Amino acid sequence: MTFSTARSTLPSSKNSASRLTFKVRDGLTLVADAYGDPANRPVLLAHGGGQTRHAWGGTAKTLAEHGFYAVSLDLRGHGDSDWSPSGDYQLDFFGNDVRQVAAELGRPVMVGASLGGLSAMIAGGEAPKADFAAVVLVDIAPHIEIKGSDRVLDFMRDKLEDGFANLEEAADAVAAYLPERPRPTDLKGLEKNLRKRDDGRWRWHWDPKFVSGDRKVDGARKPDRLAAAVKNIACPMLLVRGRMSDVISEDSVRKFLELQPNARYVDIARAGHMVAGDANDVFSEAVTAFLD
Repeated sequence: MTFSTARSTLPSSKNSASRLTFKVRDGLTLVADAYGDPANRPVLLAHGGGQTRHAWGGTAKTLAEHGFYAVSLDLRGHGDSDWSPSGDYQLDFFGNDVRQVAAELGRPVMVGASLGGLSAMIAGGEAPKADFAAVVLVDIAPHIEIKGSDRVLDFMRDKLEDGFANLEEAADAVAAYLPERPRPTDLKGLEKNLRKRDDGRWRWHWDPKFVSGDRKVDGARKPDRLAAAVKNIACPMLLVRGRMSDVISEDSVRKFLELQPNARYVDIARAGHMVAGDANDVFSEAVTAFLD
C-alpha cells in the first residue's frame, strides 16, 4: 500500500507549527502539527483517546528547542483528522496508521500517551514492525488497571449525545473528572477539543463511534497481545507514569520492566493519567533527558 504526505507551505519554527497531512491506507487523511527543522531527528507524538494533537503543544515546542523535529498527530477520528466512515477504530487500524506515518517521517522517536501508546506497541512490536529510534510510553503499558480505564471511558461517554450548553459547563465536567488539576480560567485550550454544532451545543471533537460503534477501540483489554508486542520491541524504551494515575499501577510498571528489563522508568509526582497536561514542564524534561 502507498500513502502520501502533503506538507504545508508555511515554514515551521521552534515556536510556531506548520501543518502536515498524511493519507493512510484506507483513504483517511490524518492531520499533524510540526515544530522545528525537518532535517532534525523526527519525534512523532500520538495523543490519548478523546484528545487531539494540541495535547502536546508545550512538549512539541520544547523538543524543537532541543533540536528535534516534533510532529504532533491527530489520530483517526480525532481533532482535524478524518473520521472513519465505517467506524474502524480497533487497535489494528491505529497501529497501521502510526506505522505508516513513522515510515514517512523516517525512523522517528515514538511518543504515545494511552491510545497513542497502545498504537505504538502494535506498530513497533508486530510485523511489519515500524522502525522507531526509541519509544516513550506515557501512562500506558500492556497490563493496566481496568477500573481506571473504565473511568476514562465513562467520562468520554458522558454527555456524548447531549454535549454542553457552553464551555463553562464543559470545564466543570473536566474539573470533576480531574480534581487534582486546577480548573482552567482560560478556556481557549478546551475549545480546541470541542466544536459548536448546529444546535448550539458544544460536543467533543472526536467520532462517537470510537467508544460506541461496532468496531470501537479494543486494545486495553488485550494484555497478552500487548505484552508480546512490547517484548518484541528492540529499540530503547522509556515508561513515564503519573504517580496519581488510576490506569497504570506499580504492578503495571513491574510487569512492563519484566518484559523490557533495559527500559527506563520515570514516575512523575502530582500527575495523573493525563501526564503531559498535569505536569508538562516535568514531563517534557524527562523526555528530553531520555532522548539526549
